[in-house]
Amino acid sequence: MSRPITPPTSKSARLRELLAGPVPVTAVGAHDGLTAKLVERAGFDAVWCSSFEVSASYGLPDASLVTMTQFLSAAEAMDAITDIPIVADCDTGFGGPLNVAFAVERYERANIAAMCIEDKLFPKMNSFADAAQDLLPTEEFVLKIKAGKEAQSDDRFLLIARTEALIAGQCIDEALYRVHAYAEAGADAVLVHSKSSRPDEILELGARWDNRIPLVAVPTTYASVSEQSLFEAGYRLVIYANQGMRAAVKGMREVLGKLRVAGHAESVHDDIATMSEIFELQGMTAAFRTAP
Repeated sequence: MSRPITPPTSKSARLRELLAGPVPVTAVGAHDGLTAKLVERAGFDAVWCSSFEVSASYGLPDASLVTMTQFLSAAEAMDAITDIPIVADCDTGFGGPLNVAFAVERYERANIAAMCIEDKLFPKMNSFADAAQDLLPTEEFVLKIKAGKEAQSDDRFLLIARTEALIAGQCIDEALYRVHAYAEAGADAVLVHSKSSRPDEILELGARWDNRIPLVAVPTTYASVSEQSLFEAGYRLVIYANQGMRAAVKGMREVLGKLRVAGHAESVHDDIATMSEIFELQGMTAAFRTAP
């Protein structure tokens, strides 16, 4: 039995419209429904369901330890309470081509707008970890992309291919070779990752790209570059992948430290959100109004 056709107002269709628009599309990393809602309230265009953040929320390394079911559950929780598209970070696609195809079917069925897979070996290690960053041969990753696209039933769903060539210390030519191969395989966008402290290699790659499909940037380490500069270089989607969680950890650490020393709750009164603010984010006020 065929699955129902996604309605015209699908979030994947909206994401495609944004990527074709005249301004950069911005997404911010989240790991649960509450953080996704905060991203939306801040005015960003999309949520990045970050594998780093989801893994950290379990207290685990970002090293392929969290399962597809856990990642999908996080994405579904975000999607259920926001009106903006969810872009799911799916690491290496949870295995080989068959695993990628299965993931595409599941994420598409859950109405997630897009999923992103990267060309590292499984199990992967976070790109900024002091560890080997071994790449899958280009031809093998192409098979994953093709399998994912063949499994797709709604042509509005996006499969984003991510190259870690620059992360692995490869040259720009190698990164370009890979993203061109991934575009030819059917990827809807290509994410080029870098851990350089400067945006030079990202901007150079953009200048040499022919703009057939959108480029995606994640300016975690080359943080001084503007969204507009990236857009002018061909990057249509800019992802702030982990700033929210890092801000939360810093804030919680400071508040908990102050509370532990002071020994009374009033010491952190001005540093924390009010209960009514949390109620509002939860929709608790509406629940009060509809309660019998």
